[in-house]
Amino acid sequence: MHAELPLVFSVTSGKGGVGKTNLSVNLACCLAAAGKRVVLLDADLGLANVDVVLGLTPQRNLFHLFHDGATLDEVLCPTPYGFDILPASSGMSEMLSLSTGQKLELLEALDALEDRVDYLVVDTGAGINDNVLYFNLAAQQRLVVLTPEPTSLTDAYALIKVLKLNHGVEHFKVLVNMATDERGAKEMFTRLYKACDHFLSGVSLDLAGFVPRDPIVRKAVVSQRPFCSVALDSPACRAVRQVAATVQTWDVPAALDGNIKFFWKKLLFRS
Repeated sequence: MHAELPLVFSVTSGKGGVGKTNLSVNLACCLAAAGKRVVLLDADLGLANVDVVLGLTPQRNLFHLFHDGATLDEVLCPTPYGFDILPASSGMSEMLSLSTGQKLELLEALDALEDRVDYLVVDTGAGINDNVLYFNLAAQQRLVVLTPEPTSLTDAYALIKVLKLNHGVEHFKVLVNMATDERGAKEMFTRLYKACDHFLSGVSLDLAGFVPRDPIVRKAVVSQRPFCSVALDSPACRAVRQVAATVQTWDVPAALDGNIKFFWKKLLFRS
């Protein structure tokens, strides 16, 4: 279905510091390298850093869309890696919680992307605040990132629990980042799966893949470049390419319309 309509998927987490933004950037990089039209939305509105990871200095961001009358095309920022970003602002308290009017403004702007992209990647903030929940609800697929740490597991479960019990979301993809090896990643996924299966009836989890701990990741972050652009044969890049290939098999859920505007407008009456 997403061959004709864009697939909107979030990259999200319960805990900060799990590498979510870096994964979002590198997934966008790999999808673009596969010939897909990709926009990466920085939805961590108050603490945005997609532009920092990419070493870019956008002249405008979503703050200007909401407060200065900027258009979507004025906010869209091209990258050297074949995809565009919709940058947000950092340290702006006005962006911490979107009003209904701002949500409407954003959905109207994003509606213009419908014929121009194959994938809209939504890099959410961490936790369970209003913006995180809103953007996860707006996605057609949700990729939950966790690391091999008890706190990351607990917080990932908390995010899934809130989305399930408060909003009826039941289907999640899971990515284990900074894994020691495949066995350890599968053990973390199994622990999360068992907790959800025991306490959250009806929740469905799928392991989208894992990314091993790799020293190239930190080097790329320091150089402000995607590691999938500088170390194509590194273990981390090979893993992210595999996840990107998996993403391309995802469908818009059969019960849902693929239209971006449909999702976001529906949410105005729920949030």
